[in-house]
Amino acid sequence: MNHTIVKPNRRDALFGLGTGLGSIAFASMVHGNESLPHHAAKAKRCIFLMMEGGPSHLDTFDPKPELAKQHLKAFTRNGEMESAMSSGKRYFVKSPFDFVKAGQCGADISTPWVHLREMVDEICFYRGAQVESVNHPTACYQLNTGNQFGGDPAVGSWVTYGLGSPNENLPGFVVLPRTSYPQGGAGNWSNGFLPAKFQGTPLRSSGSPILDLSPVDGITRDRQRENLDLLAKLNQQHLAARPGRSDLAARMDSYELAYSMQTEVPGVIDLDGESAQTLAAYGIGDAKTDDFGRKCLLARRLVEKGVRFVQAYAGNWDSHDYIEKAHGSLIRSVDKPIAALLRDLKQREMLKDTLVVWCGEFGRTPDNGLRGGGQSYGRDHNAKAMTMWFAGGGTRAGHTVGATDEIGGEAVECVHHIRDVHVTLLHLLGLDDNQLTYYHAGRHKQLSQFGGSVIQELLA
Repeated sequence: MNHTIVKPNRRDALFGLGTGLGSIAFASMVHGNESLPHHAAKAKRCIFLMMEGGPSHLDTFDPKPELAKQHLKAFTRNGEMESAMSSGKRYFVKSPFDFVKAGQCGADISTPWVHLREMVDEICFYRGAQVESVNHPTACYQLNTGNQFGGDPAVGSWVTYGLGSPNENLPGFVVLPRTSYPQGGAGNWSNGFLPAKFQGTPLRSSGSPILDLSPVDGITRDRQRENLDLLAKLNQQHLAARPGRSDLAARMDSYELAYSMQTEVPGVIDLDGESAQTLAAYGIGDAKTDDFGRKCLLARRLVEKGVRFVQAYAGNWDSHDYIEKAHGSLIRSVDKPIAALLRDLKQREMLKDTLVVWCGEFGRTPDNGLRGGGQSYGRDHNAKAMTMWFAGGGTRAGHTVGATDEIGGEAVECVHHIRDVHVTLLHLLGLDDNQLTYYHAGRHKQLSQFGGSVIQELLA
């Protein structure tokens, strides 16, 4: 009987890496090679706090007294450019929360933010951002990748592609998702058309954060080392007979990185070494704040160990109904952890070169439709107005930049598309969007899609 030997192609080799620690190692294998930035960087690393679902700027950081005057005033909206959600009979909705002027800068902040108001002098609030989509998956893709339709590299992938990572034993881009992935799934941290080594590494929210993190029972580290040495010898012989097969060399490297990660990762993700005071500051141990508190503390530990880009998800902020209860609960779940993160970074003298970003995929409307036959005091999606904020990393601390109209329906001052936010983020990290390109499908591609500008008002 004749047997045909089919040589695996690159796709087969990549697929063969499977899931778990091996694939993560492959995705990170060259992150230890740092690259020079395009210009002097203000930030060395980024922590991106993603409030999935679309937090309401009108109930967090952008008060609108005019809405109180218009509260429950009914009107009808129609038009070809209006979605079914925003059309028909509408009514204006005032915020259920009071606002205070906090810090020496006098930043506007709603009263459910008890802890963050103590840190507003470190924050630059930006009210001029706009996106294009009011659908969650496409808006999340645009915020995270610059492309509404997915398939492009995430911001964290571009950053690690441009800068590499100082720790060769850890992934350069780590994601801390919710138990259920955000709308659009793992495409929100995809490497897109960049090499697979630049994809985001999600740490699972339950069980072992990374599959295969511990060696199989009965296999000692010495035996594992001997097995890897033998495997490396056999693989080297295999590679020598197949010159030019970079995928085979990459797979060999991934085994070594996986071995290193089994030693280093457990120490990073184990919070037991933190003091009781630190755990309490992040809200760990309190049912309301424990989940996001762990993410914020883990984010600090990861960047401290050299991870270049960490994205932590919280949600769901899609409050179409009962916004006082829904947003009130959500704010309380992240308020203490975020304030602790900023304070912790500052005390460790890391905030000055760590860029912290807070945002959702879009803002919310000053009006709502009739739901369930009555008024339930929520808000719909709004791509024309949103508040995001930045701290550290060379941003303009203690300032509020941009403005929305008198009812918060649309940005009217210092208005910029999300692509300019991306360009600004890269700029702070020492990267030029026009130079950070990758040749794919016949042209040089970039995060901004086709160029953008730095938002100078956000820079210190």
